[in-house]
Amino acid sequence: MIDSIPPVVPAGRMRELAQPELALSGGMLLRPWTPYDAPTLVAAHADPDIRHWNRPSRLDLAGAGARIARWHERWQAEKAGTWAIAPEGGRAVGLIGLADIDLAGGSGEILYWLLPAGRGTGVTVKAADRLARWAFDDLGLHRVRITHSVANPASCAVATKAGFPLEGTMRGALLHADGWHDEHLHARLRTDATP
Repeated sequence: MIDSIPPVVPAGRMRELAQPELALSGGMLLRPWTPYDAPTLVAAHADPDIRHWNRPSRLDLAGAGARIARWHERWQAEKAGTWAIAPEGGRAVGLIGLADIDLAGGSGEILYWLLPAGRGTGVTVKAADRLARWAFDDLGLHRVRITHSVANPASCAVATKAGFPLEGTMRGALLHADGWHDEHLHARLRTDATP
């Protein structure tokens, strides 16, 4: 039987695109991670808040370099895109990514974290909105979601302010060091008005 529903985004589309730099207001941008960013990644994986909400393993410089190289491989495999949130010409203060990409189904999930130097600036809201617009306009996805622990109100505020309405709560969806957490599910469609 021939599949009668064509893919939302044809295979190869993401691989054909060079991972872009995406400008944000206030002199910030989203850019691909480089080996230069390895010390920042090591610091992030040691940060208590990032460790609590994102569950990363500890990294040394070699491990951070290998992780960055893997992110570039995942772009080529059309599985994920990971950007540094950074001032133009400066060191990264955070990470934002589009993961769990399903080109055929037209969906993906945005994930993010910020180091203390970037917190409280509103940059994650701008980054999530900008990445969603790229995912819709340039990549061609139909739906992008954000999930986070219900115990993380800062992440909920980012999702809501970036135009991702709350759709519901997924019970016992993610295991953290302190036990199972319910998670909020937010999503935005290509057809939604830009916030």
